[in-house]
Amino acid sequence: MTMRDELSDDTGETGVTGDRLTAAELRTLFLFESLNDEQLARFVEHGRVERYEGGAVICREGDPATCFYVLLHGTIALSRLVHGDEVEFNRTEQPGVYTGAVQAYLAGRIDQVYYSSAHAITEVQMFTLPADVLGGALRDWFPMATHMLEGLFFGMRATQTIVGERERLLALGSLSAGLTHELNNPAAAAVRATAVLRERVAGMRHKLAMIADGRLDGTRLRRLVELQEEAVKRVASAPPLSPLATADAEDALGDWLDDHDITGGWEIAATLVAGGVDPEWLERIAGAIGGENLEAAIRWLTYTVDTEQLMNEINDAVTRVSTLVAAAKQYSQLDRAPYQTVNVHELLGATLTMMQAKIPQGVRVVKEFDHTLPPIPAYAAELNQVWTNLIDNALCAMKADGGTLTVRTGHEADRIFVEIGDTGHGIPAEVRPRIFEPFFTTKPVGEGTGLGLDISYRIVVNKHHGDIQVESTPGDTRFRVVLPISES
Repeated sequence: MTMRDELSDDTGETGVTGDRLTAAELRTLFLFESLNDEQLARFVEHGRVERYEGGAVICREGDPATCFYVLLHGTIALSRLVHGDEVEFNRTEQPGVYTGAVQAYLAGRIDQVYYSSAHAITEVQMFTLPADVLGGALRDWFPMATHMLEGLFFGMRATQTIVGERERLLALGSLSAGLTHELNNPAAAAVRATAVLRERVAGMRHKLAMIADGRLDGTRLRRLVELQEEAVKRVASAPPLSPLATADAEDALGDWLDDHDITGGWEIAATLVAGGVDPEWLERIAGAIGGENLEAAIRWLTYTVDTEQLMNEINDAVTRVSTLVAAAKQYSQLDRAPYQTVNVHELLGATLTMMQAKIPQGVRVVKEFDHTLPPIPAYAAELNQVWTNLIDNALCAMKADGGTLTVRTGHEADRIFVEIGDTGHGIPAEVRPRIFEPFFTTKPVGEGTGLGLDISYRIVVNKHHGDIQVESTPGDTRFRVVLPISES
């Protein structure tokens, strides 16, 4: 059946005149029914009827949008690529349905591409208009409507950009608050240890004056210095003890100190045990120094052990601060080129460090890294944003009951993958197709903008030519980010 046959009841005409439709035939389609004869004439002049066999591709998503299509006869299916799979979202045989260059009125202001694919299911006839003809007609005939549509399009795009930037700023603010907290703990520990160290050093000077005022001969003083160096080595190699073993060791050391008339032995026993000192080693001090100066020597060595432990504590605190600053630097990538060759594990490590304060008490973090992964070309700071969004969602899913956050990496053929898994409540099947839509969120009002996954999708798919896949059942949700190893 031809278009002319289908329209014969309305027009009284029969047959087909070449590859064009008449104005009367065009007017039977709801899209053109309000146009006057002059307007219809422009479309009649430039439009053509095109025929497609069943299974043919009418237009393909992402190709330059050169034509506007209106269905005349047959059945077509419209589809879009979702995470690498072509998903059909509409199938119709309704005459007048249109697809193709639907934003032709924006010609010259945005890149004109097809936003979906159209396939012929049966033999299909389409009325086809060049995109520039449609765009010019809309601007000429409906200038006010065109301006309003342009405003709506660019306004929504600007709104999405602004909200997206705010989403990034909110995430950065949250991470900055966590980073400040993480930095404050080791910094405060270093300050406390420094204050105590100053007191211990002052005490050491006092004891040194007592020891060096002629009470010890040169041989014994030299032996005391050797024991001091040995005490430093003992602190460095002291094994960690269980609470019960520590209590037993302190009791034994306290008894030895009491037996040798050391005043307040129970006060210094804990420090000596933490430094790896035992009664046997104290017997060596007694043998080398003698009973008359034993207390001064032991207190001198206790100060040595204590100051060494304090310096280790300061070193640990400063190292922690340095590690956090390095992670922040790695996370932000402020001092590096936007596009570079990166080690994915370094990016993941920096992100986990930055997010440490956000990880609830009941959540365990498991890292399963494939260390054979090659470096990849990427926008590092933007990938860090992807990890942040996915990990944050996983933590939210486990906030109430705790669970396990798993960060896994691997590679397959010419691609690597990063998988973020959680043991939370899962994503309901009915909302799973919508999770990458802008502004769609399942979080309570005020807790999410619905742009995290949309931003992540655009970074991975549009910017890195990769893919995001998701599998979810209650207790096992996994987002897999797939990235090419070589530059696309």
